[in-house]
Amino acid sequence: MSSNDDPIVIPMPERNPSDPPGMSASGQKTLAEEAVLSFHNISYGETVQNGFPLCKKTYVVERLSNISGIMKPGLNAIMGPPDGSRSLLLDVLAARRDPRGLSGQILINGKPRPANFTCTSGYVPQNDVVMDTVTVRDNLEFSAALRLPMTTTRDEKRRRINEVLELLHLDKVADRKPRSKELKKRTSIAVELVADHPILFLDEPTTGFDLSMENDVISVLRRISKKGRTIIFSIKHPVYFIFRLFDSLTLVASGKVMFHGPAKSALEYFKYQGYTYESHHIPVDFFLDIIIGGAIIHTKEDDHEAKFDEHEEFLETDHQVIQKLARMYIESSFYSETSMELDRVLWEQQGEMSSALEVSCVTPFWHQLVWITHRSLKNGKGFLRVTMTKALITVFMAAAIGITFWMLKNVCIEVETRVFLLFLLTGFQCITSMSAGEIFVFDRDRFLHEHTSGYYGVLPYFLGKLLAELGPRRLLPILLFTPITYGIAGVIASVEGFFAMMFTITLLTYSASSLPLSVRAGKKAEAVPTPLVTIYFVFMLVSSGLSLYFGSLLPALSWIQYFNIPHYGFQI
Repeated sequence: MSSNDDPIVIPMPERNPSDPPGMSASGQKTLAEEAVLSFHNISYGETVQNGFPLCKKTYVVERLSNISGIMKPGLNAIMGPPDGSRSLLLDVLAARRDPRGLSGQILINGKPRPANFTCTSGYVPQNDVVMDTVTVRDNLEFSAALRLPMTTTRDEKRRRINEVLELLHLDKVADRKPRSKELKKRTSIAVELVADHPILFLDEPTTGFDLSMENDVISVLRRISKKGRTIIFSIKHPVYFIFRLFDSLTLVASGKVMFHGPAKSALEYFKYQGYTYESHHIPVDFFLDIIIGGAIIHTKEDDHEAKFDEHEEFLETDHQVIQKLARMYIESSFYSETSMELDRVLWEQQGEMSSALEVSCVTPFWHQLVWITHRSLKNGKGFLRVTMTKALITVFMAAAIGITFWMLKNVCIEVETRVFLLFLLTGFQCITSMSAGEIFVFDRDRFLHEHTSGYYGVLPYFLGKLLAELGPRRLLPILLFTPITYGIAGVIASVEGFFAMMFTITLLTYSASSLPLSVRAGKKAEAVPTPLVTIYFVFMLVSSGLSLYFGSLLPALSWIQYFNIPHYGFQI
């Protein structure tokens, strides 16, 4: 038994490069250690606010209630009605929810869940977050480069990528961009398989697929589980020939467990409890009918007399049905056997405490920065048409403004016109900089998934995006707009004047970009909408214009200039 100060990790095997994914160095079809996940009396509550903005009431809603179970190597399915319980349970087990609402214990091989569990386990979200502007192979190479240790050679990484591509039948489309739903989902699974973690979580991995593709995905997951990997996934409505591949089944509804045990025993369990199963029914439909109160229960003593009248059974509320099924499961032998097994696990690890969750990366800062920059540059190529369109618009506007102020003369009578042109350039650069924060907002879901999974830290991601995306995006309009306007309008006919203007415009652009970037890249980015940033710039431009035409602002408003980004650029 380890001390509380010792780090807890999931051991990984020393692999032979020739072994397929999931194979140990000895050639056995198991990982170095099979991961068994057990959860003991876990409950989860979400804090909800309700009411008017100034008098909101805060209360906690219990979403999961005293759920216990064990997930072993194999296919472990979580099913239930569409009330959010199955995905919530999966996310809680995968440590993808706020731990402040969690109570109970979650153990891995009888030990507290590692602090870096999100980095040592795979997770495929329901909404695919793979980058569809780069190829399938590019996505896998990015995952392998950042999630495999630095000691893994380039040839070993390439071999593992090729094996995963072949396993998921992606080898023929490896150089294609994942634009379709099916290709995105398979790429999402492949990205996690490259990391070769002993536990893999999948949230609705077959949603939106036809039967053939659904069967293909589940069959691949089953082959992987046979090599000793623990596969835990939520699934909505599998057909029978897919359901029979499951090893374990957990039925949840309204945060309570209706059944937890071997999938092949679920049908007999409900039949034993007195529910009538028609031969033409699909087992999954039968389970869901029971949970929503649509099935009829009969007494064992008299199969012809209903224990409850059919009309009364259908009038029974969902809450009453779920409460009855939850009590029924607690009184069953499946619950007793699971409780005994969980008690043995708890007895073996008593005295140990779980660590707070944290993100750890296996690669150094510079390696993360290089790969994030590399992928961001490739991502920019995917928007080549958009970039070209913006460039053409910029050239057109620069030419229009330049022609409007055709060949200004360096005389006193045109000072006001020259100043107005500089003010117009200042306003144009500020307005076009308001979209800077979008480079982080659009990637928010992908960043949260990858950062939590241990791909990279926050600082290398931020710097990599700045170097590869914000820099070129802001620099291109400057290089196009300023020389054209300068050449046509003839602001200052000298080399020194041209470069001084370029330098000033560059400083102004990046300063103006910093404001939307700072408010849109935080944890509560949605709380600061883009219109507020727009209002700021419009108001500041108006105040700069007033000072331009009226000499100065009112004394009471003179402090505004110190918070006015356009003012500094205009004055320079």
